[in-house]
Amino acid sequence: MSTDQPPPGSGDQPPEDPLGKRPEGGEGTPYGSGGPYGAPPPGPAEQPFGGGTGTPPPYDASYGTQAPDPLAGMPPLAARPRRLLARIIDALIVGIPLGIILGFGFGGYNYNNTGRSFWEELIYAVVYFLYDGYMLTTRGQTFGKMAMKIRVAMLENGTTPAGQPGWTRAAVYALPPIVPCCGSLFWLVNVLWCLWDKPYHQCLHDKSAKTVVVSTA
Repeated sequence: MSTDQPPPGSGDQPPEDPLGKRPEGGEGTPYGSGGPYGAPPPGPAEQPFGGGTGTPPPYDASYGTQAPDPLAGMPPLAARPRRLLARIIDALIVGIPLGIILGFGFGGYNYNNTGRSFWEELIYAVVYFLYDGYMLTTRGQTFGKMAMKIRVAMLENGTTPAGQPGWTRAAVYALPPIVPCCGSLFWLVNVLWCLWDKPYHQCLHDKSAKTVVVSTA
């Protein structure tokens, strides 16, 4: 039997770390600040998401959100039947007294006299233009629109279309019919445009003046 004694430190003592230290989360360890096992931290080109910048792409706050409602904060748009009735009322207000006056002046309306009917149509268009333009620029409403509880407003801020916008709107509506053939066709397309226009139900005379027709009731 050997009588040699084991060297000091042997037995149940763990062997000495050959590197002189154990990985405990410090520098040079897999979770240390020096990168995996003492390697340098990854450079910018190795970072994910950043395309070489080392930072993720900025978050786009607008992604997935709905566009703002263009009608938000605006009074309800006027119903198309009410707009039509307002135009009919205005046509009667202008047409009845003017027809009586022209009847005395021209001896009655005569479609067979092309020259006379043209002048009568021209006078009606000009008078309606002056009536419509004056009422819109001062009140935003004609008498027909007052009766139907609707008004014309600037699309940008809802104010009365004073000055050029009101007169432009009145001109684009009232004056084209005096142009032979194509003028009447343009007038028809103009008044029908609101049937398919989105989102403001504008006719072409609205678009030319940047106006919209809204309800007051």
